[in-house]
Amino acid sequence: MSLTISISDGPLDELRPDVWPPDGAGAILSFDGLVRAREGDGTISALDYQAYEPMARHMLEEIARDLIQRHGLIAMHIHHSRGRVGVGECSFRLLVAAPHRKEALAAMDEFIDRLKRDVPIWKKPVWGN
Repeated sequence: MSLTISISDGPLDELRPDVWPPDGAGAILSFDGLVRAREGDGTISALDYQAYEPMARHMLEEIARDLIQRHGLIAMHIHHSRGRVGVGECSFRLLVAAPHRKEALAAMDEFIDRLKRDVPIWKKPVWGN
């Protein structure tokens, strides 16, 4: 089992294929969360992310380890931005590796729901273009 968690400043770089996939994976899922130009009824130019980082890392690891165990995953890679991320840029990336697609799909969906509900990372819109 492999697990990496990182929180870094600004938008995320492109995925490096040389670090993925792990051995034994029959399903690899990649999710990139991008900043949209609309927030509610208004137009934004960016989102500013803030995190209570010690607790955010702890919660990300707790959620990941639970899902790895329950879904029999091979690996997870979690990367979230802090600070300003512009429209069209990536602020969150989740990679999931599992022996089969059903486990990978279920784990990815549940991880994102729990991240939004339980992890102390907040976003604030930067209004206008």
